[in-house]
Amino acid sequence: MNGRLRIGVCCYPTYGGSGAVATELGTALAERGHEVHFISYARPARLLEFHPGVTFHKVSVSSYPLFRYPPYDLALASLMREVAEVRELDVLHVHYAIPHAVSAVLARAMLEGSRPAIVTTLHGTDITIVGADRSYFHPTRFGIERSDVVTTVSSWLRDETVRIFAPGKEIRVVPNFVDTARFTPRDCALTRDRLGVGDEAVLAHVSNFRPVKRVADAIRIFARVAAERPARMLLAGDGPERPHAEELAQELGMRDRVQFLGEQERVEMVLACADLFVLPSDAESFGLSALEAMACGVPVLGTRAGGLPEVVEDGVSGHLFDVGDIDGAASAALGLLADADRREAMSHAARERARAEFGAQRVVDTYEQLYRAALAQAPTTRAARGP
Repeated sequence: MNGRLRIGVCCYPTYGGSGAVATELGTALAERGHEVHFISYARPARLLEFHPGVTFHKVSVSSYPLFRYPPYDLALASLMREVAEVRELDVLHVHYAIPHAVSAVLARAMLEGSRPAIVTTLHGTDITIVGADRSYFHPTRFGIERSDVVTTVSSWLRDETVRIFAPGKEIRVVPNFVDTARFTPRDCALTRDRLGVGDEAVLAHVSNFRPVKRVADAIRIFARVAAERPARMLLAGDGPERPHAEELAQELGMRDRVQFLGEQERVEMVLACADLFVLPSDAESFGLSALEAMACGVPVLGTRAGGLPEVVEDGVSGHLFDVGDIDGAASAALGLLADADRREAMSHAARERARAEFGAQRVVDTYEQLYRAALAQAPTTRAARGP
């Protein structure tokens, strides 16, 4: 079954890995000639430019006074049904189980047919936190079971999904990917100058500043490095832990060396300026920001948490340490910064691993195959259209 597909993509539009990957995947599919429809309550953070073949549909939620908690999941299902019917979607690819997978199942039920095929990608906290909550356990399992294809972004997350939900269907591992043309080593002299960065070593951190990211640990690691040599830290992103992180930088006497950049549309420019990337998370289902840093030729200092060891090869493309091991991470950072040859070798290895193992073409190819396999299994689903 070849030819153009009509694909609905549903994701959280916020600054984070699942939304970033969903947006990058959708735009890559559009560039291959498929028709892509994003469905969410806001335009995804990385869907900033016009892309032929891409349409955004905004979910509107009623403010009826009787609703103490507006039912976003129902409004989402209603719009999914409408877009699927009017645009004759072949596939609904939903990222995050709650509420997206359940809303997709409801949308298809309202259409009273076998189309569109539902592909659900699990990204992490939808399984380990939201799905494991007693209030959401059964809806999450229902969404997984009623999807035609289910994928996870790492082997670790697949194993956690099986352990928690024991689903009666295969879970496929399809890793996140990176656009290695966009995220690439580059001359950052102008960017460093604009940021006021001189010859100091630069450590970077990019996240949604949630507690699980342990941004305070990143700043403490940096403080130990800065005590030994001139250094600067760049933090991109925003979230609930940012005020605490700013207070900590002030307490440690590092406020003039730690720059909070907020959410960045061109985060690749920040990453390419760095000598090292710091990701001291409690848990990472994958670690997309680490992969993007690696694609920019930046070695990663991360934790042995979740799926991150599947991305970063310890001692080759970065160093991994136990969660909370600030001294160990700082020691590794100082060692790399003092040895230019070793850091250059690790930079090259990081870039090569990102290009060879996590390039966009391989992953987009995989999803195209999964879409077509899901459609082929549905006997009443119409064939994909030709160009």
